[in-house]
Amino acid sequence: MTANRQVLLTETPQGKLAENHFRFEPNGKMPEAKDGELLLKTKLISLDAANRAWMQGATYRSAVEAGTVMAGGSISEVMDAKAPGFAKGDIVFADTGWQDYAAVPAKTAQKLPKMEPLSHLLSVYGIAGLTAYFGLLEVGKPKAGDTVVVSAAAGSVGSIVGQIAKIKGCNVIGIAGGAEKCKLLTDELGFDAAIDYKAEPVGKALRKAAPKGIDVYFDNVGGDILEAVLFGMNNYGRIACCGAVSQYDGAAPAHGPRGIPGLVVVKRLIMQGFIVMDYQDRHDEALKDLQGWVESGKLKVKEDIMEGLENTPKALIGLLAGENVGKRMIRVS
Repeated sequence: MTANRQVLLTETPQGKLAENHFRFEPNGKMPEAKDGELLLKTKLISLDAANRAWMQGATYRSAVEAGTVMAGGSISEVMDAKAPGFAKGDIVFADTGWQDYAAVPAKTAQKLPKMEPLSHLLSVYGIAGLTAYFGLLEVGKPKAGDTVVVSAAAGSVGSIVGQIAKIKGCNVIGIAGGAEKCKLLTDELGFDAAIDYKAEPVGKALRKAAPKGIDVYFDNVGGDILEAVLFGMNNYGRIACCGAVSQYDGAAPAHGPRGIPGLVVVKRLIMQGFIVMDYQDRHDEALKDLQGWVESGKLKVKEDIMEGLENTPKALIGLLAGENVGKRMIRVS
C-alpha cells in the first residue's frame, strides 16, 4: 500500500501563523475513489493568502478545522476515474488539500489542458491570472489614460493586474514591500511607478506619483493602505476588493477603514468585492486573452516554485510575510 504523506493543521492559530500549527504525517491513509469520484495524485500545490483566512472561519468555503488535512487547491493527475468525462492521466485542478493523494467528487474537479510548464496552470492561466483579469476589467473597468493603483503589486495577482492595466493603456502605480520588488515592477514588468510601503508613507507617495488622482484601485491588502488610497481617489473611481492580506495573519483587525461611508459618498465611489468563481462561465474568454498576451511578450509570468510537501507550512508563512515574487507554489516530490 502506498503511503499518503499529509500536512495537517493541528490547532487553529490565534495570532501569527507558525510552523508548530502544522504536523507532517508521512504515513497517512491512502484514499480510494468511490463511484462519482477521482483519485488524484498532487503535483503542484497553490499557496495563497486565502489559505490563512480559511483558518479564521467560513468564507466562500468552509473553515479549515484543527486536526484535518490543510485545505488547498492543486494541479493533480488522475490516477483512477470512477466518473464519466475523466480518464487516467488527465490533468485537473481540484481542492485536494496538502497531501500526496486525494479522492474528490468529479464534479468539483476542473479538467485542464496538458502544457509545459505545468506551473502556468496555477499562475497566469489559473486562479491568479483569472482573478487579475476579471477583477480589473469587470470590476475596475479601466479606460485608456486612467491611473490604476494596485497593492501587493509584486504578488501572484497584483503583478498580472498591473501588466493588464498597461496593456489597456493605463498609467500604473504599484505598491509593494521593499526596494527590490519596486525595482522589478518598474524595470521588468513595465509599471510607471512603484511605492515601497515599508520605506515611505503611502498617502504622501501617492500624491506625488498620481498628482491627478486615482481612477481605479485594485486592493489586495485592505487596512492602512486601502485607507491611504481612498483619500487619493477621483470622483466616480472604482475599487476592486480582491483580498485583505494585511488582516489575515495575527490579531483581529481594528474596525475600519475610517472615512467610509463619507469618502465613498462624497466621491461617488464604486467599491465592489468579487470572487473569481463569479466568472466561471467566461474562463475561455479570459484564457484566450491571457495566452495571447503571454505569447506576444506583453505579459511576463512570475512564479515562485518551492520544493517538497513537507515545506508547505514554511512556504505559506513566507508568503504571508511577503517573501514571494509572483505566484508561490509547492512542487510535490
